[in-house]
Amino acid sequence: MITGLGSLLAHYREVVPPGHRKEIKRFLKFGTIGFSGAAVDFGLLNFFFFVLGWPKFWANTASFSLSVLNNFTWNRLWTFPESRERAVHGQLAQFMMVYFVGWTINQTVFLGSDHFIYSHYFATVWSLNFAKVTASFVAMFWNFGANRLWTYRGL
Repeated sequence: MITGLGSLLAHYREVVPPGHRKEIKRFLKFGTIGFSGAAVDFGLLNFFFFVLGWPKFWANTASFSLSVLNNFTWNRLWTFPESRERAVHGQLAQFMMVYFVGWTINQTVFLGSDHFIYSHYFATVWSLNFAKVTASFVAMFWNFGANRLWTYRGL
């Protein structure tokens, strides 16, 4: 395994120019934080819907919003630490605007795929979570790209 990992790292160093490695590292950090945000999002979505009985729209809105705060905090501290030199309120406003579009994408894909696809084939608990996986995957690309180009521009 170590030999395989070593050759993978050697291949990475050969094919990825040094100037791009930092951006790949950022994307991997962003993805790691995204997984922590997904844990917050999925956990709260299921809690709000199945335990508290909230409608899907509001359960998804609340869980998504709280995961955004999680992601903003950790991205500011770890993925883009140099961003702490900028005012937090301005940066949070930009981050929230990007995530509002991300929420729109997420909500549309979540409710649409749950209603039109998954609910026809799976029990509610699976349908809800498969729809959330689909929505999170689609919105992830917008969220990273827009935040990288606007919120964290120049870093």
